[in-house]
Order: sequence, then C-alpha cells, then structure tokens
Amino acid sequence: MLKISREDIQIIGEHSNWPEKSISKALREHVYSSKASWHRFISIFLLVLGVSFSILGIVFFFAYNWDSLHKFVKIGILESLVVLATTAVFFTWKKPLVQKIVLTASAMLVGVLYAVFGQVYQTGANAYDFFLGWTLFITIWAVVSNFPPLWVIYIGLINITVVLYAEQVANDWSEMFVFALLFSINTLFLVLFLWLPKFLPLKTSPGWFTNVLALTAISFSTIGIVKGIGVGHDDFLAVLAVMALVVYSLGIWYGLAMKKSFYLAIIPFSVIIILSSFLLHESDGAGMLLAIGVFIVISVSLLIRFLNKIQKIWTS
Repeated sequence: MLKISREDIQIIGEHSNWPEKSISKALREHVYSSKASWHRFISIFLLVLGVSFSILGIVFFFAYNWDSLHKFVKIGILESLVVLATTAVFFTWKKPLVQKIVLTASAMLVGVLYAVFGQVYQTGANAYDFFLGWTLFITIWAVVSNFPPLWVIYIGLINITVVLYAEQVANDWSEMFVFALLFSINTLFLVLFLWLPKFLPLKTSPGWFTNVLALTAISFSTIGIVKGIGVGHDDFLAVLAVMALVVYSLGIWYGLAMKKSFYLAIIPFSVIIILSSFLLHESDGAGMLLAIGVFIVISVSLLIRFLNKIQKIWTS
C-alpha cells in the first residue's frame, strides 16, 4: 500500500491544480488520526496512567505507614494484590491489551512484594538476589504475554542483575568483561525479536521496542570501549571491540536492507564517539582538542547528509 506523507501532499498541492477539498480529504485519510484512533489512544493512555499511579500509590502507602503495619499485614496486602491482579487477567480475555497491561502491573507488584519481604525479615541478601528473584518469577509472564513494555522491564532487570552480581559477588570479573556480557545479552534479545517473527507465528515487535534494545546494546559497547581505551591493559577490550565490529557491520547491513535509518544513525554516532575518545587518549593538548572538534563537526555533518540523501532515495 502506497504511503503518502504530509510533505508529499504539500508538494503536489503547490505544483498542481489539485482542489483544496481533495487535499483536505487526502490529509484526513493518510495523515490525520481518525476519531476512533484518538479514542483508542486516550483509552489506553488513561488505563496505563491509572495502573502506574496505582502502583506508585501502593509503594508510597507502605513507605508512609511502614511503622504502623504489622509484618503479616504488609506481606498479606501485597500478596492479595498480586493474586487479584493476576486473577483479573482471566476475566479480561476479551480485551488482550488490558490483559497485558494488568499482567505488567502484576509483574511490578512482584518487585514491591520482594522489597517489602526483604525489609521485614532483613534477609541480608545481596541486592542482585532481589532483582534475580524478581526476574525469574516474571519470566513466564513475559514470554506468555509477549508484551513489549513488560519485555522492557524484564530485560532491564536482567541488566541490573548482571551489574550488581559483578559488583557484589564476581569481583574477579573485569569491567570490560561485564560490558561485553551486557552488550551480548542485549544484542541477543534484539536479534531474537527481529528474526523470530519470521520463523514463528509471533507478532512483529514495534519499532520503538527494537530501537530501545539496539540503543541499549550500542550504549554498552560504546561506553565499554571508551572506558577501555582510557584504562587499557584489559584483554576483554579486544574481545568487545571485535564483537562491536561484527555487530555494527551487521547492523549497517540490516539498516540498508530493511530501510531502517535508525541503525544507520546510531552506529556511526557510536563510531564517532569511540574515535574521538581514542584521539583524546592519545593527546589532550590544544591542537588535538581542535582536531577532535573539527573531526566531530565534519563527520556528523557528513552523516546527516548521508541520512537525508538515503531517506530521499527510499521515499522516491
């Protein structure tokens, strides 16, 4: 189906005798959101906002009344809320989106329940145990629902668990190894969500979700390599650099093949940052700072020009 943008309609209207009524009709059909679309958006937005405020209200309720509540009351209230929210999923089967939002709220309440349990009994466990338990107990919900916001929470918990485990338990892990591991985990999730729908009867993930995963993975590789350049003497820096080179190359190929300009933007930006950090590590003199500034201006300008050019080619 041919997709017409606002700019296309404006250009055609300026260089033709297209009637004004026809232009308005084209804008309504191809550009403007319909009344039904706005109604659906507002309904979903208010539902998500209500669920979010409800969870925050529960958290602040326990924070304010902590000393006034018996430990069994604290845990009992949260357990009841988790059971009620999970049970509500079965009564909203006619509205799949509502089901998934309620299930996401249940996943958040599980985290609150673990936090309250840890405070009541002072288990003395490491912080990573909290996030690990939270992650394990919502795994089935994340897989069954296949709801992107819940997947964002789940993958975020995995990243936090890895970071805290490295800080509190695996003290022999080098910092570059941790960044390489985080880069691998997020890249793996990105590849799975991009390619599994092609082989399994799964719904294609929305663009914003895969973009968040790609940005997260590239952020870990960029930060890791930049820190490794400054520290040096770490064998896993070379491993991370090779991994980044392979993934970046595949990302550029995927962006060109699937016409995804987002990948063609964030990957070169990451390379620009890494090269700038390398030059700065070589010398921090005034001459080098000037050269780095010139390099950034020229490279970013060329990148923007390339993105504009290729975007015009794709839309022509």
